[in-house]
Amino acid sequence: MPDYLDDLRLAHVLADAADAGTMDRFKALDLKVETKPDMTPVTEADKAAEELIRGQLHRARPRDAVLGEEFGIEGTGPRRWVVDPIDGTKNYVRGVPVWATLISLMEAGENGFQPVVGLVSAPALNRRWWAARGHGAFTGRSLSAASRLKVSAVSRLQDASFAYSSLSGWEEQGRLDGFLDLSRKVWRTRGYGDFWPYMMVAEGSVDLCAEPELSLWDMAANAIIVTEAGGSFTGLDGRPGPHSENAAASNGLLHDELLDHLKSRR
Repeated sequence: MPDYLDDLRLAHVLADAADAGTMDRFKALDLKVETKPDMTPVTEADKAAEELIRGQLHRARPRDAVLGEEFGIEGTGPRRWVVDPIDGTKNYVRGVPVWATLISLMEAGENGFQPVVGLVSAPALNRRWWAARGHGAFTGRSLSAASRLKVSAVSRLQDASFAYSSLSGWEEQGRLDGFLDLSRKVWRTRGYGDFWPYMMVAEGSVDLCAEPELSLWDMAANAIIVTEAGGSFTGLDGRPGPHSENAAASNGLLHDELLDHLKSRR
């Protein structure tokens, strides 16, 4: 079985380069912002970071495919890098420091492509999280200065902290009743949004999180970090991994109850 540690080291190199570029343009007064066809913003920094990562991957892993939010899929084969150059672009545009570059390596297997390496780098928070299959999940500023991640042991909803992104998506999908019912049963709710709730699940500071509409590049890195930290990551349909166009993550102990509230449309 491959250990993927060389790929993990490469992911750190890619993130270092992306961080330098995105931080250089963060809060820039002349930052160029466009609106994509789906009405979400994209900045020059998103595009530059993805181009930088693609260029380095083309040199370091020329046989691997690359899928990115801004420039789509390039290449074929059993290994595919998945990149979200800035997860949290709306925060980035407004000067909110909660945004990150997400980098994952997915490999083809019996159940389709599954993440085997994941890295989330949030330079404005001075935080980074990563995982490789079979090696656990960690946080720190480098491979040599890191601490291992472990999900919480909270086993009752009334003691649980639940994080989400916004209410609108749940309402649009007809899932708002279940969402609100869950929010009334847990100890606390917080709308952190984007990558951060998943990292807090992996750290054990949040017990549950979910989002109703996502793309693969939003989830691939988060999925392996959560699972390598001992948690569960599925779609709202219960399908393991980042393939259901939505996500539910937990410490594992509360996952069935999380899905029971959120998976059905009403």
